[in-house]
Amino acid sequence: MQDLSGFQRDLLYVIASLDRPHGLAIKRELERYYGKRINEGRLYPNLDVLVEEDLVRKGQKDRRTNYYELTRTGVDDLLARHEWEATKLENVEEFEGKEAKTQ
Repeated sequence: MQDLSGFQRDLLYVIASLDRPHGLAIKRELERYYGKRINEGRLYPNLDVLVEEDLVRKGQKDRRTNYYELTRTGVDDLLARHEWEATKLENVEEFEGKEAKTQ
């Protein structure tokens, strides 16, 4: 997980939030978040990396459409990342409390 790019981690979060999304559904969700167009030439190679790392499973919905879902490893790594991020935000929460008191 530590070797993933921010974009790849965002892909994991999007896949986790949707029920077996196809590539274009993932693309649309990321475009909403980023506020700009995501190139398919960037999307699919990064999805392939996540599949190769056993973080995501790729299946076939029909002859033309694949779906993506997190593997057990992907879920575990994403949850561990979430816990780690939460510990790093503790100071931010304290800062916000101090800010509110000074206003």
